Amino acid sequence: MPPRKRARPNANAMRMVGEQVAVGRVAKGLTQRQLGKEVGLQEDSIASIEQGRRPLMPDVAEVMDRVLGLPGLLTVAAHKMPQMDVIPPWAEPLMKLEKKAQALSSYENQVIPGLLQTEAYAEAVFRSRIPIYTEGEIADQLAARIERQAVLRRENPMLASFVIWEPVLRCPLGGPEVLREQLRHLLACSKLPGVMIQVLPASDVTHPALDGPFVLLETPSHEHIAYLETQRGSLVVSDLDEVSILYMKYAMLRTQALNPDDTRDLLTRLLGDT
Repeated sequence: MPPRKRARPNANAMRMVGEQVAVGRVAKGLTQRQLGKEVGLQEDSIASIEQGRRPLMPDVAEVMDRVLGLPGLLTVAAHKMPQMDVIPPWAEPLMKLEKKAQALSSYENQVIPGLLQTEAYAEAVFRSRIPIYTEGEIADQLAARIERQAVLRRENPMLASFVIWEPVLRCPLGGPEVLREQLRHLLACSKLPGVMIQVLPASDVTHPALDGPFVLLETPSHEHIAYLETQRGSLVVSDLDEVSILYMKYAMLRTQALNPDDTRDLLTRLLGDT
């Protein structure tokens, strides 16, 4: 039996704010498309907000208040709204850990790590999902993923190391042009302060992480935590013995991977081949 969907912590509040937006819009005689044009959002995004599936962000709420002639009601609601993630519930622990981590090490052998994905590549990932996302859900997921990437560009950047298995860079998810844009984006990300990207060659005859992808994080209090995802769930590991094993795996991955300069050379060659 598939797991039951977990209720979001502030689902009722989100629906209430969404209904307020809908009532204000209808009272003003606007369609969802017209309101979206006024506040800089797509029609699907307005629908997601009104249905309680997407949080109303404070900056959007301020514009809506002006457009709908409301005395700051939506702005207050947006500022008071409990924090809400539109990511799958099993990924929430990783998002929370990323925001405060001072160091991150990520190994990926299926897709480009989420923190390094372009919007087009991320959309291709979400469109591959089973069960299929609706258009509104895809828009919500994209917005959350792009917002999440801000951790790599914060004022005090964390140290972020990524090891990516080479076949991931050759999989044309989304099509050849999406892949080319993604490879160019990886080159750009490799030059960000604190970011190190390495490719594990497919030609290696040994592989220290055949069990799958994982993420290692160090908190500001120097606690070491591991995060692993499965098809339908996730696992946050804090047991020192288990985390130590994953750190040993990551050390071997980095040893076998191309160094950052050689990785950039490979990305450049792949761009010439695609």
